Amino acid sequence: MAGIYIHIPFCKQACYYCDFHFSTSLKNKKPFIAALIKEIELQRNYIHHSEIINTIYFGGGTPSLLTKDELAIILEQIYKHFNISNSAEITLEANPDDLTPEKLNDLKSTSVNRLSIGIQSFFNEDLKWMNRAHTAGQASMVVKNAQDKGFENITIDLIYGTPTLSNQNWEENLQKAFDLKVNHISAYCLTIEPKTVLGHRLKNKTTEQIDEQKSATQFEKMLEQMRKNNFVQYEISNFCIGHNYSRHNSNYWLQQNYLGLGPSAHSFNGSSRRWNIANNALYIKALENNMIDYTEEVLTKEQQYNEYMLTSLRTLWGADLMYIEEKFGKQIIDYCMKEAQPHLLNSNLIQQNHKLFLTDKGKLLADKITSDFFFC
Repeated sequence: MAGIYIHIPFCKQACYYCDFHFSTSLKNKKPFIAALIKEIELQRNYIHHSEIINTIYFGGGTPSLLTKDELAIILEQIYKHFNISNSAEITLEANPDDLTPEKLNDLKSTSVNRLSIGIQSFFNEDLKWMNRAHTAGQASMVVKNAQDKGFENITIDLIYGTPTLSNQNWEENLQKAFDLKVNHISAYCLTIEPKTVLGHRLKNKTTEQIDEQKSATQFEKMLEQMRKNNFVQYEISNFCIGHNYSRHNSNYWLQQNYLGLGPSAHSFNGSSRRWNIANNALYIKALENNMIDYTEEVLTKEQQYNEYMLTSLRTLWGADLMYIEEKFGKQIIDYCMKEAQPHLLNSNLIQQNHKLFLTDKGKLLADKITSDFFFC
């Protein structure tokens, strides 16, 4: 099974923490759609026609800025050129302020069957600090409205670790999410990237550093509350009821093939990775000339191993030692086990059934632990 990701590079306003590629000007939206339609045609052989596409994901940016007709045109072109499963998961990221009753009706008339709603917080103080366009009141209401319209598969995003978020308010955020009866929650610890508004403010000392201890406390409280409410942590930042995993994101973590469409989008076919130019005007210009402006990297065996460790250790499924030995050879499995020993001894990792898993303690240090395994 494979997936398709479509990057929609437009937003009404810039969230202060976001370092994804986007533009707040919509003037190129129409030529962008035309270019995207052309790219879909040109990329039709990236994933072999015999391979079934089981996920389509509209990310961004803000895909909920697309009209019903624009969505229909894009999906029609995808279905024309790829082998799409009858039960494909089709996700659209959306901002709460976009999801009016009329918009929900429009989306319900398309083949979109999963909504990813960027709530981030149910407190106006947090939303203002992040420069989100919606209010706390809209955050709760929009989920209920979507459910009333018949959307059963809904995930919401939350952010913790912000200076404005107290431990008590974080617990209330989680409880509000549970009360909404969604089947999936993605909860991300705030990181401040250099090229964001927050990055500039941190450099100019007009915002404060992340309080790592508070972030760790909120992470631990999240794990406790998720378990109490029967949410399974199947990846560091992703939780679901039962088996309602994000099938699309699981493709990434399980090393499945995927095609990325749109400016800045990444693609992966197991042995190489490519990424489109992160510039709307240049992306459009190239496709007007029937070309795709991208960079490609052929992955060495060592790089493929590094990527496997980076993704697998973050998940419920862990890093499979038998798979590592079979695919990457004795030298790398010996290296892997050597690097694992100190983390096994200090209980950051456990080994079960020929697999390595992060413990709750280890999840707090996930980036450091996974980087220790990298074969340089």
